[in-house]
Amino acid sequence: QVQLVESGGGLVQAGGSLRLSCAASRSIFSFNVMGWYRQAPGKQRELVASITNGDRSTYADSVKGRFTISRDAAENTVYLQMNNLKPEDTAVYYCNAATFCPYRSDYWGQGTKVTVSS
Repeated sequence: QVQLVESGGGLVQAGGSLRLSCAASRSIFSFNVMGWYRQAPGKQRELVASITNGDRSTYADSVKGRFTISRDAAENTVYLQMNNLKPEDTAVYYCNAATFCPYRSDYWGQGTKVTVSS
């Protein structure tokens, strides 16, 4: 049905940068919101950043000022630019797309691993 394909993860040193990409199988405007979640070992999955159809963005406090979510509608792709990475950012990052009507439905990518070394 809906496919979300993530790329861009890898190993970086603290202070470095990565850009994650999430390519969707249909128009990103067919979703009410898209975002990035992450799950670190032994922790709950948490919302990192999201962007609505109306182009409003939300960020977790822990990444505010360092991460930026953006989109390229022509490429059906959402990005997460991650700057000044910290070891605490180490996690598997998952792309999420959601529709709200008639009920909330969520779609997930398989995840891309980000490792930040000290």
